[in-house]
Amino acid sequence: MKMAGARLDCKLYLCIMVFLVLPMFSNGSSVGVNWGTMANHKLPPKKVVQMMRENGFGRVKLFEADEQILGALTGTEIEVMVGIPNNMLKQMSEDPGAAASWVDANVTSYCHNGGLKIRFVAKTSLFLDWLAL
Repeated sequence: MKMAGARLDCKLYLCIMVFLVLPMFSNGSSVGVNWGTMANHKLPPKKVVQMMRENGFGRVKLFEADEQILGALTGTEIEVMVGIPNNMLKQMSEDPGAAASWVDANVTSYCHNGGLKIRFVAKTSLFLDWLAL
C-alpha cells in the first residue's frame, strides 16, 4: 500500500511540475530537472529518462555521477550537469591526479559521438541554477 502511495505522490509531483513549467516552452527555452539519488523508492534510470523525454525535459542536473543514470542518459539529447561529491573535493584539490581520474571516469568516458551532452561539472553543494540558462 505504501508503494502505491509513493508512486501516486511521484506522478502527482511530476504533473504539477510539468504544468508549472509549460509556459516556458512558448519562448523556446529548454526545461530541466534535478535528479538526486537519495530516495526510498528509486525508479529505474531508463524509466526516468523515458519520462523526461516524453515530457520535454532537455536538461538534467545530477548530484552525483551514478553509472546507471549516466548510462541511461547516453545517446539522448538531454544536456547533463554532473556534480562532484563534496566528500571528494579536498582530495581533488590536493591531488590533480585524483581529479583527472574522476573526470576521466565520470565525464570523458561518456563524451563521444552518441554519448552524453555534459555541459558542466560542479561542486554538488554550489550548483548554480543553470536550468534557466
